[in-house]
Amino acid sequence: MFNTLAYHSSVLYRDFTSYTSEKLEKMGLHFGLLFFLIYVGKHPGATPSDLTAALRLDWGHSQRCITKLVENGFLTKEKAGRCYRLDLTDKGREAFEISHQVFFDWDEKRLAVLTGEERETLFALLRKLNPGKEVPRHV
Repeated sequence: MFNTLAYHSSVLYRDFTSYTSEKLEKMGLHFGLLFFLIYVGKHPGATPSDLTAALRLDWGHSQRCITKLVENGFLTKEKAGRCYRLDLTDKGREAFEISHQVFFDWDEKRLAVLTGEERETLFALLRKLNPGKEVPRHV
C-alpha cells in the first residue's frame, strides 16, 4: 500500500465524509451542506457574501446551497437594507448541533487508538505542515 501523506489524508477524508453523511442523512442533509450550517450557526445574521468568502466557494454553488437550505427549512434569508441576512431556524439549530458535534465524535472514534501524548504530537506535526494556517473560526 502507499505510504504517503496524500494516501492517508484521502482515506481519512473518505472516512470522515462517510461518517458525517450517515449522521446528517437523518436530518435530510448531505456532507456538502455541513460547513454552511456551521458558519451560519457561528455567525448569525451573516450575509451570503460573507459566507461565500469565508468558505472560499463559487458564488453560484453557494447560492444554490443557501436556497436549498432555505427551502428545506434550515435557514432563513431575510432582506436587511441592501443585503440579505442568514439565520438558523429551529430545525437549522438542531442540524447545527449535530454538524458541529460530528467533528468531536469522529475525532474521538479515530483517535481512540492514540495516547494523549501521541495526539498532541500528531496535532503538532499537522500544524507544522500547515504553517500560518489556523483552524478557521467557522469550524
